[in-house]
Amino acid sequence: MKILLKSIFCVLSGLASTATATAQESICHGTTSNGSLEYGVQLPANGNNFTGYSTIARWAGRTYVHSEVADILLSAYQNLETSMPDKVYKYAETGFESGGQFKPHKTHRNGLSVDFMTPVVNEKGVSVHLPTHPLNKFGYRIEFDAADQYHGMSIDYDAMAAHIVELHRESVKRGHDLWRVIFDPKLQPKLFQTRFGGYLKQNIQFSKRRSWVRHDDHYHVDFAIPCQ
Repeated sequence: MKILLKSIFCVLSGLASTATATAQESICHGTTSNGSLEYGVQLPANGNNFTGYSTIARWAGRTYVHSEVADILLSAYQNLETSMPDKVYKYAETGFESGGQFKPHKTHRNGLSVDFMTPVVNEKGVSVHLPTHPLNKFGYRIEFDAADQYHGMSIDYDAMAAHIVELHRESVKRGHDLWRVIFDPKLQPKLFQTRFGGYLKQNIQFSKRRSWVRHDDHYHVDFAIPCQ
């Protein structure tokens, strides 16, 4: 009986320790391309207006971020429920719980990098999710044509611009900022043509160089949060 009680106590103590560690604020080290993360937080699988890009990837531990980033993301989605009530969003690759190398990405190593699938509308103008599954590399193999379309879906620049604005506003509320946004430079002018264009031009740093992948099916956001 004593042995059993002792075992139960050890299990409960372990659970308590895990809960305490999980509740701690994350600590990032180094840079997005050469860093690590302590106490990473896994993003929820879905919410009222958003979903993750893959259950498989979630099980593989590829949806962890810095705790501050998690708070910013979730608050931004909550704000969008009011400002863009008919829009849906999907986040994609983030990083591992302890950061580090995150293939095939060159960044995503310290919990401050997040990919978001490009918002789209269907042929009826209804906001829908881009399909993400193993056959299209979880969405990363998608290519939009010259008319910004893919299988009857069109890029929703208004929804995307609104999302970036909310990410920035929530970052600033917490004393942080966005370092940069990576999106196909040829498509960026269409973001500036939305009603959020002025805000984006004044507050967001978009990468003007084309990356090693096109970044039309998703946009990459790096958060400016102090690291050790």
